[in-house]
Amino acid sequence: MRDLESCNLCEWRCGVNRLGGERGVCRVGQAEVAATMCSSYLASYIVTLLGCCYRCLHCNAYRISQYPDPDWRYAGHIPAAVLVKGAREQIAAYEGPRIQTIGFTGGDPIIHLPYIEEVAAEVSRQGLDLGIGISTGGFVTPEVMERIADLCRVITLEIKAFSDPVHRALTGAPVAPVLRNAEYLVHEGRSRIRVFRTVVIPGMTDREVGDIAAFIAALDPSVSYRLIGFRPNNVLYYHPGPSTAQMERLW
Repeated sequence: MRDLESCNLCEWRCGVNRLGGERGVCRVGQAEVAATMCSSYLASYIVTLLGCCYRCLHCNAYRISQYPDPDWRYAGHIPAAVLVKGAREQIAAYEGPRIQTIGFTGGDPIIHLPYIEEVAAEVSRQGLDLGIGISTGGFVTPEVMERIADLCRVITLEIKAFSDPVHRALTGAPVAPVLRNAEYLVHEGRSRIRVFRTVVIPGMTDREVGDIAAFIAALDPSVSYRLIGFRPNNVLYYHPGPSTAQMERLW
């Protein structure tokens, strides 16, 4: 966990000692678990971690991503060995399709990559036939993206916008690192990509979809690209979602 003593995992590169109580942009220390569940759709044991390096106006999990600001209480830090033991027990009792991965989401789990690596090592120690999955916004350093590509069996990357002004307005962060990491994944980790995706927000990201699709197609037209309809949430609670007709037109 030494990465957290001078944290430069995401592109904010705060350099704070998260183990010593210092807080960077994400404002979290060690990994804390919000929830776990078995997903038949993803064939994955999902672990939701608290905290995020973004400040998305539309976040549908803002009580998790903006922790500790919403002042909700969760399970707290769970040692890797305990988490994997619990996963093994829940998977054994699960009656759905065979679970193939432990999948991490959030928030954005990339800010907890050392913990995810500990979990992966513990999966191996406990002899489980499970890969690692991650769902991320991709706002990480090149070194961390290489670690993610080496570690994970399945990666979902959300490209929230294509133009820098829209990405900054929506998330608070620049888009260049995300596009750089998307390109890296296509070239160096193509087999691990489950899907690239974008949330369609009328008047905001709907205008970005064509450019994102062209960007992905120029890299590799076989990469799956998913559009998700925005549901009013967080700061954009009164902002309308897209119509079925708009989603079909963008598709």
